[in-house]
Amino acid sequence: MEHSENFKAVLEEKTREAESIIAVYLPKEEGFAKELAKAMNYSMTAGGKRLRPLLLQESFRLFGGTGEAVKPFMAAMEMIHTHSLIHDDLPAIDNDDYRRGRLTNHKVFGEGFAILAGDGLLNYAYECILNNALAWGENTPGHIRAAQEIARRAGVSGMVAGQSIDLLSEHREPNEATLQYIHTHKTADLLTAPLLAAAYIAGADEKAISALETFGLCVGLAFQIDDDLLDVLGDAKDLGKQTGMDAQRGKMTWPSLVGVEAAQKKSRELWTRAEEALSVFGDSAWFLRAFAEALAKRKK
Repeated sequence: MEHSENFKAVLEEKTREAESIIAVYLPKEEGFAKELAKAMNYSMTAGGKRLRPLLLQESFRLFGGTGEAVKPFMAAMEMIHTHSLIHDDLPAIDNDDYRRGRLTNHKVFGEGFAILAGDGLLNYAYECILNNALAWGENTPGHIRAAQEIARRAGVSGMVAGQSIDLLSEHREPNEATLQYIHTHKTADLLTAPLLAAAYIAGADEKAISALETFGLCVGLAFQIDDDLLDVLGDAKDLGKQTGMDAQRGKMTWPSLVGVEAAQKKSRELWTRAEEALSVFGDSAWFLRAFAEALAKRKK
């Protein structure tokens, strides 16, 4: 039985597994749309923690799930996330030159192709999900509910909504209600979606789903606060992107609202709540618990 003492080795193994699964679903760089596929794959293969595929796979395993059923969902979650990063980096939004230590998509392929690459990844994600739902006829309702959860939390009442309020709030006086909305939808929704999608595929009960929803929300909120803190306190070389950009853009952040120390305290409280939410699963959720603890200590 795996234990948290060897978490680092287990995480590395699971991350490699997620990478190999994602690679299977990347678009082929051939034919008339070869350049589009290259632009999509450029960002998809730029590295990263693969948080969302890992959360999806571990949630599925928490309920005894094994096999192929969640693999397309894992790839799709990373496609949706990567689409959001490509578009966030554009000059019209965050205007970033680097992401994960590499030139951003629009700096390599141009703004037009970066927009199309993001669009392509978003649509291809749902193609992978729906193809999978059709292939697993014995559990089509679970797959459709999982797809609906992902679409809702990625879309106009989820991540896209959070991003829109983030844009509208630039250079405005920060307030807690607006900031909570931004962080809940811009960040937490896309961390909660894979947890619940896997639970629906596995046929989990409502108590378990509620616990995972609380876990995902708290992880997402804490993760975003820590991200804001890294922009103030972090090292650009470690992060692979410029620091100090939130203040330059007039972004609404927890450090700008309450200061660094209070933001750090808020983050610690949320990480604690996230861990408490997993108590209903006992030791079977050890990996998710250790995963959250590792994220809480991240420096990049």
